[in-house]
Amino acid sequence: MAREIVNVQVGQAGNQVGEAFWRMLLAEHGLDEDGHYKGNDPLQLARVGVYFNEVELSGLPNKYVPRSVQIDLEEGVCDRIRSGPFGSLFRPDTFVTGSTGAGNNWAKGFYTEGAELMDNILELVRKQTEATEALQGFQLLHSLGGGTGAGLGSLLLSKFREVEYPDRMLQTYSILPSPKVSETVVEPYNALLSVHQLVENSDMTLCIDNEALYDLTQRSLKVKQPSFDDLNKVVSQVMCGVSTSLRFPGQLNGDLRKLAMNLVPFPRLHFLIPSYAPLYDPKAKAYMRLNVKDLTNAVFDRANYLVACDPRFGRYLTAATIFRGKVASQEAEQAVFDLQRKNSAQFVEWIPDNVSVSLCSVPPVGQTQAATCLANTTAVQELFKRTLTQFAAMYKRRAYLHWYTGEGMDSMEFSEAESNTHDLIAEYQQYQEATADEDEEAEYEYEENAVGGGEYEEQAAEGEYEEHVEDVEYQE
Repeated sequence: MAREIVNVQVGQAGNQVGEAFWRMLLAEHGLDEDGHYKGNDPLQLARVGVYFNEVELSGLPNKYVPRSVQIDLEEGVCDRIRSGPFGSLFRPDTFVTGSTGAGNNWAKGFYTEGAELMDNILELVRKQTEATEALQGFQLLHSLGGGTGAGLGSLLLSKFREVEYPDRMLQTYSILPSPKVSETVVEPYNALLSVHQLVENSDMTLCIDNEALYDLTQRSLKVKQPSFDDLNKVVSQVMCGVSTSLRFPGQLNGDLRKLAMNLVPFPRLHFLIPSYAPLYDPKAKAYMRLNVKDLTNAVFDRANYLVACDPRFGRYLTAATIFRGKVASQEAEQAVFDLQRKNSAQFVEWIPDNVSVSLCSVPPVGQTQAATCLANTTAVQELFKRTLTQFAAMYKRRAYLHWYTGEGMDSMEFSEAESNTHDLIAEYQQYQEATADEDEEAEYEYEENAVGGGEYEEQAAEGEYEEHVEDVEYQE
């Protein structure tokens, strides 16, 4: 039985990434653009129900329809999907669009324009979940810099968590503001207000940013001027990698709940850094040597991270590696163990064996082996510090605030978001500096010895007293 996931894509970025994700998913399951099966491997259909609903048509082959909801506050992107090659793939009633747009304003997405669409969206999601047998959870694709993905995406998460589905997994793929490249001026406001919601309502947040993706596609894939399609392809490879052990059988299975269980040691620290290997120039494919050790080293290499932060400035709390293709479990575990041993200073010592391994026998399309890694490292605080600095500079002068308060938002929410992010950074820092408290152990041993020593002295004193009494009696 498949444990289903409902995909929710919000805003322009969410829908564009979602389109790339479904394109890759169709290829992996041997489906064409209309959702009809054209493959020849029985494994492709074994658990296709994780992301697709099967529709039986009389006289025609069965059609597989994505279990997905596409949401935007303007019609442009959803219209493009409808009129594009995937027009007949999605159910027509799963598109929810507004007409005015959010205009990069988080408050419009969260309080006014987005809130008006909320009943329609929740009704649609309810329809999708009622058709499932064992709903595992939701994945939300959105960006944190704009208005729709950030504002409406945050509102959706809070509704799922508090009202509709409190016991289901909520996983988000969140596109964060880049360090140097900024799409909009008010990005820091929108991003921090969203992080404020994500900390409370999401189970796992996979952080992605455009600048790291640009670097990665230029350096590794040798694309001189990457388009959004090139970037989204890399993101969709990670997304397929994360969900692979739900969709295909493997030696060591993992699902969303297992992943979260192993990756999130403290409820607020669930911001993960994804990486993928191998990434190489398609022309150099014939010259690539791939083994498990190389893949393991590559997924822990900063160059393959999908977000611009340096893991050397933090420590790994936990990590999950997912290998695809013909990989022996002993080989994978040994490679991970060797990497941890060589870089032991980068892993916290108070969580032993903190890198989990999942194996799946089905490789990605066109490759023989691949690996995906999700790392929970304290270096992720760099992202929040960066955004917080820009946020504080603007908020100090109350710049652009009237746009938000004009939509009925209270300026206190900005202060709350700021202090919550400060707390989050402090928590990461606290666990980065924590050690396996040898001092306490030493004190404990000393106390034990002290207790033992006291008893021994009492016994010795009693013995001496008895000897002394015997001596006195003998002399008499």
